[in-house]
Amino acid sequence: MASPNKADRLITQVFVDGARKGWNVSINSMLPNVIMAFFIIQILETIGLLDLLSSAFGPVMALFGLPGEALAVLLGAFMSMGGGVGVAGGMFADGYLNAEHLLILFPGIFLMGSLIQYMGRMLGTGEVNTSHWPMLFVVSIINAVIAMLIMAWVMLPIFS
Repeated sequence: MASPNKADRLITQVFVDGARKGWNVSINSMLPNVIMAFFIIQILETIGLLDLLSSAFGPVMALFGLPGEALAVLLGAFMSMGGGVGVAGGMFADGYLNAEHLLILFPGIFLMGSLIQYMGRMLGTGEVNTSHWPMLFVVSIINAVIAMLIMAWVMLPIFS
């Protein structure tokens, strides 16, 4: 008997196969990034670097309506999108960020997230000329800044 093709499978089997694939992605790709992010926040907090970040970058982050500590979220996102989300979640749980801050940060996380990972995975394997890499990074960062400013302007009247 021939194996059934995809069109002959039951919807429940399609669902189960999708759930298995989703489980593997979450366990093998997302969870390590989130754990790394929580670990980074704890280290920054323990050695006092989070307070230093807050003081040093507070005025810049204030342009977005964010506390200085929010820079840690963007730095985490620069390395890994899942890491940025994890840092944001950890900072929210610890009371450094509130819902408004998260709404402002999320477009930045997703527009510039994982640039370090993409550098090797896509730009390197795609043989993109390395002289173009800085411009690609700058465009992503500018997009993130613009989106966060727009989100801050949108959120300001709602939360005020």
